[in-house]
Amino acid sequence: MPIWLKNQMTRAYYEKNRYQIKLLNQCWFFYRKKNFTEEG
Repeated sequence: MPIWLKNQMTRAYYEKNRYQIKLLNQCWFFYRKKNFTEEG
């Protein structure tokens, strides 16, 4: 997981910002899926 994403996620959990947590989760799964399919 990229550092910038980890920092954002930590802040979102700390602030209990549900909307941002959902958004970051979607970003992470999309990012992971995209990179995973490119590698094979």
